[in-house]
Amino acid sequence: MKTIRLALWLLVVLSPWACSHEGPDPLDQQLLQTIGNPDHYILPESHEFDKIPQSPHNPLTREKIALGNLLFFEPVFANEAKNFNNRFTFTCSSCHVPESGFRPGRMQGIADGGYGFGLHGEKRIKHPVYPSDSIDAQGARPLATLNVAFVENTMWNGSFGSEGKNTGTEAVWGKTDPGTARNHERLGALEGQNIEGLIVHRMNFTRQIVEDAGYKEMFDKAFPDIPESERYSRKTASFAISAYLRSLTTSQAPFQRWLRGDHAAMTDQEKEGAKLFFGKASCVSCHFEKNLGSMTFAALGVDDLFEHGGLKTSINDARNRGRGGFTLQQEDLYKFRTPQLYNLGDSGPYFHGGSKQTLKEVVEYFNKGVPENTRVPKEQLHPFLSPLNLSPQEVDALTAFLSNGLRDPNLLRYKPQRVLSGMCFPNNDPLSKSDMGCF
Repeated sequence: MKTIRLALWLLVVLSPWACSHEGPDPLDQQLLQTIGNPDHYILPESHEFDKIPQSPHNPLTREKIALGNLLFFEPVFANEAKNFNNRFTFTCSSCHVPESGFRPGRMQGIADGGYGFGLHGEKRIKHPVYPSDSIDAQGARPLATLNVAFVENTMWNGSFGSEGKNTGTEAVWGKTDPGTARNHERLGALEGQNIEGLIVHRMNFTRQIVEDAGYKEMFDKAFPDIPESERYSRKTASFAISAYLRSLTTSQAPFQRWLRGDHAAMTDQEKEGAKLFFGKASCVSCHFEKNLGSMTFAALGVDDLFEHGGLKTSINDARNRGRGGFTLQQEDLYKFRTPQLYNLGDSGPYFHGGSKQTLKEVVEYFNKGVPENTRVPKEQLHPFLSPLNLSPQEVDALTAFLSNGLRDPNLLRYKPQRVLSGMCFPNNDPLSKSDMGCF
């Protein structure tokens, strides 16, 4: 009899219907119903290569990702600086800092021509020996390199990549932006962009440089099928960096854990914010892909970077024209690609022009629905830019979801402990080394 009672007790305790294993509470059920298909938004882990979009010309391998990880943070390839003394002082991660959500810790990234770092890149400034027009800085707020595997056409204007939204734009490849001639090679959006990026960012790779820096064996393992005469180059470096970038997924964010069934991963306020995101506020009308971005191009009437202290840019910068600056089509003017939203809370400012300092200001901008840039014609503005009528409590809830619910707390898993040169990174200039305590 005791055995029977014990068996019945275990059945009750371990049953999936027992009190300790009840289904979602009402708030979770409401959120599930609002989302509709939660599986659509689950991001793969970085090692799940079969679930990560990739170029057929550059299939993901562990060896490529391992090499790309180091190249992204390695100063030794920053060997074409305009000022001789600034060689070997910057990296890709000068402008894409893991602690800042793989964006600059300030409104504009500066690679060559910058110095200093602070804690997370917030104190990087123009080096006094560089004129403003000779620094390596872009005329728009740099996008995060997180979840970029799910971006078909990269850059704010979607100019890189031969497929997707760029099908039919062949006539302007290489004309409005010389670098986009790379689209004709059809290597993949990231791969093409990064080949050009290594040129623009003054980094070079040759067999001698690669061998002297200690990376030859890693290149050999990553690209055994490429002839040695072509193996040590910007192209293979780009392929390795692109493979690494495709592996950067924010799979440990609270919202991702919630999607996988851990309903305690988000606070009630963050869940209310998620309900607004997918429901009343309709953020999902543009942010609907797996990375909560999309290939939607929208004019939101925000300011440009030159109005907020941006260097090497002006009112005439083609980047201010968004998609239209690339396609030369009137209907595309001032429209920018919808970015992914994970880890945005790690660093402001926001929008392509850096006009908002906090995510709450971004939410309030959309809630008011009033454009700030008078140069953007009203007929170009996206219909979404209209009052959302959110209460102050709803603004706070949506902000909490964006700031905390979408924040992967462990991005340092994507940062190496050291690079083969032994140099300091992300920057290797004297002031940065002092800021970082690296000598």
